[in-house]
Amino acid sequence: MPHSALTKADLAEQLYQELGIHKKEAKELVEYFFEEIRNALEHNEQVKLSGFGNFDLRDKGARPGRNPKTGESIDIDARRVVTFKPGQKLKSRVETITEEEGQ
Repeated sequence: MPHSALTKADLAEQLYQELGIHKKEAKELVEYFFEEIRNALEHNEQVKLSGFGNFDLRDKGARPGRNPKTGESIDIDARRVVTFKPGQKLKSRVETITEEEGQ
């Protein structure tokens, strides 16, 4: 069974339907929400969403790598990456879904 993706447009549509706000306002709210997350991470702040999870920044060191097409050895530069750690409530809900699908 193919998995679909939840998009920002889908989130805005849900806000429109559930809260009865204008579609334009719903789109702006969704965009504002994600912009706040981006801004916090840009300023090296952790983002904690209770019941959902945490977004953090992590520094990855330089390391050797390999070009998968040519097999050539390359150096991968050090970089900063965003990580996400799901909260316990999210983990529990996902586990429940997985268990139900397995039955």
